[in-house]
Amino acid sequence: MFMVPKLYVEFIDDLTMLVKKKYIPMSRIDDAVRRILWVKFMMGIFENPFADYSLVRYLGIQEHRNLAREAVRKSMVLLKNGESADKPLLPLPKKVPKILVAGSHADNLGYQCGGWTIEWQGVSGNNLLKGTTILSAVKNTVDPETTVVYKENPDVEFVKSNGFSYAIVVVGEHPYAEMHGDNMNLTIPDHGPETIKNVCGAIECVVIIVSGRPVVIEPYVGLIDALVAAWLPGSEGQGVADVLYGDFGFTGKLPRTWFKTVDQLPMNFGDPHYDPLFPYGFGLSTKPTTKGFYSS
Repeated sequence: MFMVPKLYVEFIDDLTMLVKKKYIPMSRIDDAVRRILWVKFMMGIFENPFADYSLVRYLGIQEHRNLAREAVRKSMVLLKNGESADKPLLPLPKKVPKILVAGSHADNLGYQCGGWTIEWQGVSGNNLLKGTTILSAVKNTVDPETTVVYKENPDVEFVKSNGFSYAIVVVGEHPYAEMHGDNMNLTIPDHGPETIKNVCGAIECVVIIVSGRPVVIEPYVGLIDALVAAWLPGSEGQGVADVLYGDFGFTGKLPRTWFKTVDQLPMNFGDPHYDPLFPYGFGLSTKPTTKGFYSS
């Protein structure tokens, strides 16, 4: 089967010509058609060609969302947690006077879901999707007396002058699918690096990376107090807050090596030049906690 969504008329003409000129034998066409029809017969499509609309009521039900939320918290990987094991930043305290949430991906369901969501290359924003952004999840989780301030790309003066107890910075890649995701640099798009520098250079911060793959983060690790790979958490941003605030512990491990620079690529575990920022299988852990007060 060929997937040709736009130039299908030209494709049919070209394929027909190639068969007529015997560049492609009819046996090859028959083989492809036979395998496609076999799958359709096995699925019962010829007996029941239409979708069962009675199943629509199961789309997005709470049971499925709960499972997705569990998958989010179990797949997140904690890459850094404070200056040392004796001085961790996470889990974050829920009851503090005021916190800052910043970054392009903090309040964007489209970015959380990535490509192949609504459209081929995904979408940006919250209008077409139902779910919980990471910003909303933070607001849902902290103490009612804690003030949550959101500013996508704050300057240093704003960060320093507002008396924030700590900051959560959420940045990452824009949605993509297939070849549109090809990238020779694998850098975090603007204004992600600027936001990390402005915020983490001024106050304690945890940086959450929303991406479908490792990206360049090594230049900023020294500024960051805690670093989390959230991958693409989809609609259930509440799963991110579940582990940030200690309702559940971090347990995830890296499914692939996290490089220092793209010049190292390709680089895999066992290679002679293996010198990663974070090795394959790496992931710090935390334990659930009921900690509710901020202590500096």
